[in-house]
Amino acid sequence: MSITLPGPTLGVVGGGQLGRMLCEAAAPLGVDLVVLDPTPDCPAAPVAADQIVAEFDDADAIDELAARVDALTFEIELADPEILAAASAEHGVPVHPDPATLETIQDKLVQKEALADAGIPVPEFVAVATAEGLERVVEEFGGVMLKAREGGYDGRGNVPIEAPNEAADALDAVGGAAMAEEFLDFEREVAVMGLKGADGETRTYPVTETVHREEILRESVSPARAGDAIVAEAESVARDVLDVLDGRGVYGIELFETKEGEVLVNEIAPRPHNSGHWTIEGARTSQFENHIRAVLGWPLGPTDLVAPAVTANLLGDVDETQSATLRNVESVLNAPDADLHWYGKDDVYPLRKMGHLTVTEWDADSPGDGETDRDALLSRARELRDGLTFRDT
Repeated sequence: MSITLPGPTLGVVGGGQLGRMLCEAAAPLGVDLVVLDPTPDCPAAPVAADQIVAEFDDADAIDELAARVDALTFEIELADPEILAAASAEHGVPVHPDPATLETIQDKLVQKEALADAGIPVPEFVAVATAEGLERVVEEFGGVMLKAREGGYDGRGNVPIEAPNEAADALDAVGGAAMAEEFLDFEREVAVMGLKGADGETRTYPVTETVHREEILRESVSPARAGDAIVAEAESVARDVLDVLDGRGVYGIELFETKEGEVLVNEIAPRPHNSGHWTIEGARTSQFENHIRAVLGWPLGPTDLVAPAVTANLLGDVDETQSATLRNVESVLNAPDADLHWYGKDDVYPLRKMGHLTVTEWDADSPGDGETDRDALLSRARELRDGLTFRDT
């Protein structure tokens, strides 16, 4: 392949914070991005070449997008795989990851079945449709995590159930077809950002520890504070997952480390993922740059750790929706070890992801040797994050 600059134009279905960071990574490569998103002036709009304002399943709008670009991708699972495939075929432009992969991942039950059929370790799971059936599953498993089969993210659509009498209310809460998964007493949650490139090449980023509260990712710690055997197993399982999925790009692979020392797959995202934001400062090539390289069929960038890093998500700390004004920003700008990322959302509401900050520690003599005190980095990131607020105090 002979690559020249200026580069191609990439179409992205979705223009949220992931689209914004894709645009930021594309610019130095000479690649323009056109995003499609239903929100006028979406977060990606200020840094994209253009925005098409339309719903994610608007066939005419996606056809227009395909007509204007050299390749297609998506940053949100709400993209319609059939429409993407049709637009790709009509205009002769590739779409990655493969729409068939997106279709599999969109339904959590289908996703889990595909993984289990491939011999990849997953928690026990079962489809549920009635309160009576769910009650029996809760009794059998001794507690479950009920998940909406489609549409849930950031904890939405997930309801923990500890007793059978909670089943009916939980089904009402997820509001549709559901899957019950055994409730694991896990040691920690980890994630691997996997990467598929041209000619079947695969790479993985270092294993990351993810810290959740209320089913929402709060912090990520890279490299993970896990034993060598767990790290090796997580990397191996992640590579097995990549073998199951079709299409180039970055895949966020979320996993559990159980108390018994097993590694089980939780969920997969066929796109850059919140647990990989640390790669912007902490890896040689960010997940966003590598997603662009992969989708375009360009050579992949190194995924090596260059600095231990902790990312802390900046969530809405308000009681109700209001215009977003972040305060005390100077506390992070004055910190020599921190980088701030603002997502450009106009409104803030409780627990909405508004940005993140990453704290890194650099060791010029031995980068990424794992000797850095990651507990201290985590405390530092939390301290800086907790000093920011959207409240008018």
